[in-house]
Parts: sequence; structure tokens; C-alpha cells
Amino acid sequence: MTKLNNKIALVTGGARGIGRAIVTRYIQEGARVAIADLAIGQAEEVAAEFGDKAFAVEVNVAKLPSIDRMIADVVSHWGGIDILVNNAAIFDLAPIVDVTEASYDKVFGVNVKGLFFTLQAVARHMIARGKGGKIINMASQAGRRGEALVSIYCASKAAVISLTQSAALDLIKHKINVNGIAPGVVDTPMWDDVDALFAKYEGRKPGEKKRLVGQAVPYGRMGAPEDHTGAAVFLASADADYIVAQTLNVDGGNWMS
Repeated sequence: MTKLNNKIALVTGGARGIGRAIVTRYIQEGARVAIADLAIGQAEEVAAEFGDKAFAVEVNVAKLPSIDRMIADVVSHWGGIDILVNNAAIFDLAPIVDVTEASYDKVFGVNVKGLFFTLQAVARHMIARGKGGKIINMASQAGRRGEALVSIYCASKAAVISLTQSAALDLIKHKINVNGIAPGVVDTPMWDDVDALFAKYEGRKPGEKKRLVGQAVPYGRMGAPEDHTGAAVFLASADADYIVAQTLNVDGGNWMS
């Protein structure tokens, strides 16, 4: 029996990487999925693969009116939202003395503000609907510790872990479970950009940083997007009804907590 039969899920940043892998797995588990992304063309391409089990919706999570339109579109299309995966995020790095206000505002605007106000808007809908729900926030191992070149991103993901805890304690009385997933290093298209930034600031050859971080994972390789789908299904299912305010590490053994 599939674990998410007849559930309606909303996945932000669902057009590629971990988001796309979760979309695919949720549909396999019986859910219908709204694929929300700023790259609406890519989202539509993914949705087309699944027929009436998925549809694409454009969103810029850094803009509150865009979040509201996204939720209205999903509710209009399918009548409600049972599961939210707060996956949309961006990355940047630089030495502390080179971090710009623009970079800070952009990273926090998406990774913290966007995640929080998407959570808030979906929670309001779930409370009004009266059927509870599951909210999963995508954090990172970067939120567990600081890194010299990655201060703003690390801080943003630490905020995600903290917001997950606070939101969970407030919303569980409405039977809304809020939990998180903290990936480690994951082989997604974003890592090409990450590798290029490390090459710039650490004087490395292209691809060297990616190779080194993969070798350092106790499991023996970088994560794949699909490695995170089991946790995403579990936390969205009835199996996780008694799990509240936790951020699950899915990182091949990189971080122990």
C-alpha cells in the first residue's frame, strides 16, 4: 500500500534537484503534487511527465503576494493542501570581509523569509481546513555548524532548524506536524555553482572541491537527490504522526546529533 494515497502535496523548488526527486516519489506513493518554482518552464516540463497527478505553479517565495497566489492556485486546483515541502533555497559564499548586503538579503530573503512565510500561509490554510497536515522544511548540515566561507548560508539554514522547532511547538495543537530534513553534500546542479565559488576563493581547480567533499562523506560518496525521498515520504506519512520539531540528518554520516 502506498503511504500518501489521496494526499495533496506542495513542493517549492520542485523543478529540479531534491525537490524534483521528492515530487517523483510522492506521486509514486499516491499523492498529487503541485510543483512550485520560479523557473515555471522547468516546472511545467516536470509536471507534464505525470499527467493529472501534478501541475506547475509559479512562485517567488521571497515575495509574499506570490506565496499567496501560489496557495490560492493549489487550493483552487485541488481543494486543499495536506503536505508542504519547503524546499526552495539559494546558495552563496564569500569570506566574511567580502560578504555584501545584497548577498545577505538575497540568501535570507529566500532561505529564511521565504520559507517562514510559505510555512505561515500554508499553516493558516491547514488550520482553517481543519484536517491537520505535514510541513517539512529542508535545512542542511550547514545549519549544524559554521563554515569559514559559507557564513550567510550556514546562518540561514541554522535559522531553518530553529524555525522548524518553534513552528512545530506552536502548530502541533492543530495536528500539523512540522519537521525538517538536513541534507549533507548533494550532487545537484547547484553544486556546480558551489564548486566554482570554492575554486575562486580557495584557489582550486574546477571539480576538485566537489571530489574532495564526496570522498570525505563516511558513506563514501556525495548524496543523490533520491537519497532524501525516503525521509520526505516518512515525515509526510501517518508513520510520523508522533514526530514533532525534529530535523532528520540525511547526509551519509557527515553529522551526528
